[in-house]
Amino acid sequence: MAEAEQLRMTDRRALLTERERDIVSGEADDITDEYRYQTVSRIRSRLQRLEDDIEALDAHGDLGNELRDIVCDQSQDSEE
Repeated sequence: MAEAEQLRMTDRRALLTERERDIVSGEADDITDEYRYQTVSRIRSRLQRLEDDIEALDAHGDLGNELRDIVCDQSQDSEE
């Protein structure tokens, strides 16, 4: 397997793709307002499905708390 292909396989997204990050952060200036709206709508749908993911992570044990630690630490960092 080529090194670049292996890197792409191991470099998975968490919630957003790199392009979606650019769009929601306002860095992407090559899109229409309609496309930005559609992107935000898709992300909101993922956030709603996250509740089911958290339930599954909680059922596993510590994974739910690990996710909460990451999210809570990140939101506290941005408030400072």
